Amino acid sequence: MENKANTATPQRPLGSRVLNAELLLLDLPAAAGQLHQEPAWASSDRNALTLFKSDTLRLVLTALHAGATMKTHTAKGIISVQVLAGRLTFGTAAQTVELSIGQLLTLQAGVPHSVTALEDTTFLLTLAASQTTEA
Repeated sequence: MENKANTATPQRPLGSRVLNAELLLLDLPAAAGQLHQEPAWASSDRNALTLFKSDTLRLVLTALHAGATMKTHTAKGIISVQVLAGRLTFGTAAQTVELSIGQLLTLQAGVPHSVTALEDTTFLLTLAASQTTEA
């Protein structure tokens, strides 16, 4: 397996990091701290950091300011959302749920959904690649 890495950018000068390796240890509190120190957090309603990226799985740490909304969208694969700090609402056409620290939800691929932060919130998004069926 070839290690994959992300290089630093002007927006994220400390951004050089491995994104995919045979074994990758992720420090979620440190990554959350980085998100909250970056200029994007101060100048926008959100900030996000991809922690792991492969052909079949992606982990993205996301921080939302209170009141920030991710408008209705879909994901091509199954997702999970785990709240690490704060509270948010997660809504589909069928239902809306409130998640707080330590709670996790899963959602099937292609289901339209939206997210609203009820307070400053940090969550871990896991996206599994959609499975294709052979005819």
